[in-house]
Amino acid sequence: MSMKAAPICPRCRGPVTPPNAWSSAWTCAVHGEVCPMRPPRRPCPEGLQVVRDQARVPVWVLWPLPLGWLVTGFADVGDDRSGGRAVAVALSGPSPVGGPADLVLVAEEPGIGLGASYAGLPGPDPGHGFGTSTPAAKVHIDGHPLPLWAVPGADTAAFAGEALGNWLWAVLWPAPAGALMLEDLRLSDLREVDLDLPYGAASPRLGA
Repeated sequence: MSMKAAPICPRCRGPVTPPNAWSSAWTCAVHGEVCPMRPPRRPCPEGLQVVRDQARVPVWVLWPLPLGWLVTGFADVGDDRSGGRAVAVALSGPSPVGGPADLVLVAEEPGIGLGASYAGLPGPDPGHGFGTSTPAAKVHIDGHPLPLWAVPGADTAAFAGEALGNWLWAVLWPAPAGALMLEDLRLSDLREVDLDLPYGAASPRLGA
């Protein structure tokens, strides 16, 4: 189940030209050859199933969810030929510092640019000098700690790391909600487990 819209560029959200007789690639007028970002999937079991069936990267979710948090949508990048080469899972709930907050978790192959676009970065990946400082946060995957580094963002708190050979991004709005990443957070891959997820209203962040 997806919200009706044409595929777009995962980096700038601009229109993309589909493959044709002269090229087998999707192209963006700004970024050249890209993988197309498909319309967001609704926050429901059917939306998750479509993403899970096509994903070539993990479909990360915080589990257990922090108190009061809900799953609020899914997005993926790729086409029927390539499969899902980037997947975003949106979550919404109360910020540790008060007020509502949104979190988007992204797993993606290098060079796709979806996580960087949510963080407001110009390039497709975290950028020069990434990972050279002390990690700012960590999450646990299968009982193992995974370091995450803070990535400068305009109005977000963004963190990035590497997991299972792919980029892992956690991007939060508003920026003070980044305090959530200091809690004991654990990630599960929804391709591998069936969880009774609580769903909320569709997040506007996935297509932003």
